[in-house]
Amino acid sequence: MASISLIQGASRGIGLEFCRHLLRKSSDGIVIATCRSPDSASHLKDLQKSHHERLQLCQLDVQNESHIQNVAKYVNEQFGRLDLLVNTAGMLHPSGRGETSLKDVSFEGLKTTFETNTFGPLMMAKYFSPLLIKGSGCFGQQAVEVKNRHAAILVNMSAKVGSITENKLGGWYSYRMSKVALNMATRNLSIELGRGRNRVICVALHPGTVDTDLSRPYNTNIIKLFSAEYSVNCLMAVIDSLKIEDSGQFLTYDRTQMPF
Repeated sequence: MASISLIQGASRGIGLEFCRHLLRKSSDGIVIATCRSPDSASHLKDLQKSHHERLQLCQLDVQNESHIQNVAKYVNEQFGRLDLLVNTAGMLHPSGRGETSLKDVSFEGLKTTFETNTFGPLMMAKYFSPLLIKGSGCFGQQAVEVKNRHAAILVNMSAKVGSITENKLGGWYSYRMSKVALNMATRNLSIELGRGRNRVICVALHPGTVDTDLSRPYNTNIIKLFSAEYSVNCLMAVIDSLKIEDSGQFLTYDRTQMPF
């Protein structure tokens, strides 16, 4: 059975690389790529030229609930299920730079960052979970025992700086707090979507420090800097290894369990 995957935030960086990887991974799998402005997503449109029937582009601003509803309705009508959902869209801060101290914190900055990093992925789960429950278990380690069956996988892209235990430097209030809240949402989802016969594996993943537009202003002194391709290769290896027992965890690109 051909896999059906949806990548939210697919126009660039990690999201775009997930699309490339999934198209290479399977000769018949369908990838639904969503972003705010598909018409101006030049890299996605170029990729679609080579995979016209298997890569579908949909407009979805994660801050717009009606967009999420419309795409969920479309996926239901076209495919009736979803096997993998990856929420990758992320925002450091509306200004493009994280707050270094309290004087930089604003209601607007907090609100906008949370809408993208936390509220959006949770609303994605709300509208796509009925499709994930109908998933075929194409990804992850499908156990033989009926009691350990899973339907599909939901991935929320988190970050190491969202670990309360690992926070030694402070700063970046909006981004850190939004990722902590996303981790809690992921744990909640793992409990609710872990009930019933067809359970959905829900995990938060840290991709490492990746050379993307979000992290580039801070990359100059980082020794372990990953390309998007390398990071996604690692993340997909983690996704393919997941079992139902892993649901609710916060894992790194090398499958290390991160403390919350």
